[in-house]
Amino acid sequence: MKKLILASASPRRKQLLKDAGYDFTIEISDKEGVIDDITPPDKFAVRCAINKAEDVFSRQNGDVVVLGADTIVCLDGKILGKPKDETHAREMLESLSGKTHQVITGYALISSNMRETGKVITKVTFNNLSKDLLNAYLKSGLWQGKAGAYGIQDGYDLVKICDGDYDNVVGLPVQAIDDTIKEFLK
Repeated sequence: MKKLILASASPRRKQLLKDAGYDFTIEISDKEGVIDDITPPDKFAVRCAINKAEDVFSRQNGDVVVLGADTIVCLDGKILGKPKDETHAREMLESLSGKTHQVITGYALISSNMRETGKVITKVTFNNLSKDLLNAYLKSGLWQGKAGAYGIQDGYDLVKICDGDYDNVVGLPVQAIDDTIKEFLK
């Protein structure tokens, strides 16, 4: 069986893959995508995942499978990246309040003889966020390092409806790509 490498520093991706029963190692890629207004959000997420997977794969010797992923939040066609600071996080969360947005995870699996890329899209509708809830969430610091300045799993009543793959919103649509990972590892 081939060795699986997760090309991500995300503790959420690590936990999701572990919970799915995979044995893997982690190698971090520093290939972060630069958000532009030209690339469609879904293509941007996939491109970022490919860049991460290719970066880590290029450093390997032997028969390995590298999984790269990138999760973005998209509101009205605009990508909301990771917030720079608390003020930026507040702006993002206020823009999401009471609205429906998309969470897109692009993924890339690369081995010496196979390559698969794709995306999973989940629609998420936020509750109308009260000032108290917003302030409490920002004070928690849980928004840091997360696309769209939130984590659906953080225990705050931010999300009204999650229409699609919950794990995708957390950061890795394991169920959607499970069969593909297994095929690569044969």
